[in-house]
Amino acid sequence: MFMGGLLLFAAVITWGTSLMMSPHGESMAPGTEHVRTTVVTFLRNSAIGTLVLCALAGWLLFPVRRSRWPARDWALAGLIGLLVATSLYQLVWLRSVVH
Repeated sequence: MFMGGLLLFAAVITWGTSLMMSPHGESMAPGTEHVRTTVVTFLRNSAIGTLVLCALAGWLLFPVRRSRWPARDWALAGLIGLLVATSLYQLVWLRSVVH
């Protein structure tokens, strides 16, 4: 339980960091085009890392025996679902930006 919560917290931190660095929009400062591939690589790796951390946290937070408080399970499933959905969206968006 503790390790699953810790991994979920790490996934939220990774997700938040890449979300704050995400350059959505077409505005780009002149002379910064050479940094684009580095930012895309960082964001791609952050999204993949978030997916891996969410998978590990989900595996550790949802044991075979169910808890007596299903609201906790629904809240965790919602948070993990949000992280996974936005990470997958970010991967698709990055692919459309680069290619």
